[in-house]
Amino acid sequence: MLGRTYDSQLCSIARTLEVVGERWTLLIVRDALLGLRRFEEFQDSLGIARNVLSARLSQLVDDGLLERICYQERPARYEYQPTSKAKDLLTALLSLMHWGDEHAENPGGPPRITSHEGCGGEVREQLVCTQCGHGVGPDVVHLLPGPPLTDASA
Repeated sequence: MLGRTYDSQLCSIARTLEVVGERWTLLIVRDALLGLRRFEEFQDSLGIARNVLSARLSQLVDDGLLERICYQERPARYEYQPTSKAKDLLTALLSLMHWGDEHAENPGGPPRITSHEGCGGEVREQLVCTQCGHGVGPDVVHLLPGPPLTDASA
């Protein structure tokens, strides 16, 4: 059974969960990527307790996913902007969203549609081989041991 932390796990997914695995974290990142910036905007969107939101925003700043920027000096007020580290989560968030659209459906249809700004087409995440450039399905992806696992026996 996994404990409250994943320190003993030699796994990239476990290390990622240390950063984004808390219940509200991905929803805050989602809102930041949608353009929300201020504490009140996050609070209104999520209905999260103020003390919990404050703690989560601070942790996201510490983890480098959000940048805290002062937009008013008297009194001091801050907004939170997503960093490139947060933007790199977009593919994972879209995968979770599309999975939810297919497997945890909303009776009224998908709450959000992904659209390409250039042509208006639907945007979908996909697996692509970096060697040949072909799109691949999950049935032909093999998870092989990487250096930390192969070097551990040396």
